[in-house]
Amino acid sequence: MRPRPRPPLRGRGIFTGTGVIITGLTATLVALLVPIWSYADRSDTGLSVLNAGTVTTPYGPLSALDRDFVTKVRLAGLWELPAGQQAEQKGTTQAVRTAGEHLVAGHTFLDARVRDVAAKLGLALPNEPNDQQKQWLATLNQAQGVDYDRQFANILRLAHGRVFSVVAEVRASTQNSLVRALADDANTTVLDHIKVLEATGYVDFAALAQELAGDSAPPLVNSPAPPGPTTDPGVVVPVTPSPYATTYTLPPAASSPPSVPTPS
Repeated sequence: MRPRPRPPLRGRGIFTGTGVIITGLTATLVALLVPIWSYADRSDTGLSVLNAGTVTTPYGPLSALDRDFVTKVRLAGLWELPAGQQAEQKGTTQAVRTAGEHLVAGHTFLDARVRDVAAKLGLALPNEPNDQQKQWLATLNQAQGVDYDRQFANILRLAHGRVFSVVAEVRASTQNSLVRALADDANTTVLDHIKVLEATGYVDFAALAQELAGDSAPPLVNSPAPPGPTTDPGVVVPVTPSPYATTYTLPPAASSPPSVPTPS
């Protein structure tokens, strides 16, 4: 007689109730342990991700934002210094020419500061303006008369408004003592330039607000140009002393640009 087949034993193997539970618990444990093992030896997680691009210097950590700021200070001087020199010659009002003087003095001072900081931190600096800044200079080169005054005041005021927020961000966040001191100097200088540019009376604040909100480039054409300087010609506009050696007292702005005779 052929032997009778033995019935399967119940309660054994991984496919039984107990086996399924044990297998599930094992899989869960592996799933929990794998991420820990995978990231245990990685150095780019946690705080290191937040500090990506930061290097150690004798003056404190130097972040990517710090390095970008140093470059921006240098770039600003490369085009605003010649723009100021040009305004001293082409400005049709004393207020515009004085604003040019402040740009020259301020960026002469800042350029010396940023080159010293870059040398101590081992940073390379650009030697010519960027494409946007070259475009601004080209616009000013072509402008003449009252149109020049208006273009100068609005383009430079827009540029300073943009960099002012960058200076504040760097000053608030940097851990590098050299960059912090440079941000202090830049803050004082940029604020001085904003004041003297506004004192020309040519800044179109409505267009400026739209440009800054949209972060688009000048020339400013979003709203009609004002008829001329609005500062009372009998008032001397005070200027916060700048950190450079020579300071200026801003003379009165012109009461209005020359009027164009209407053909009879």
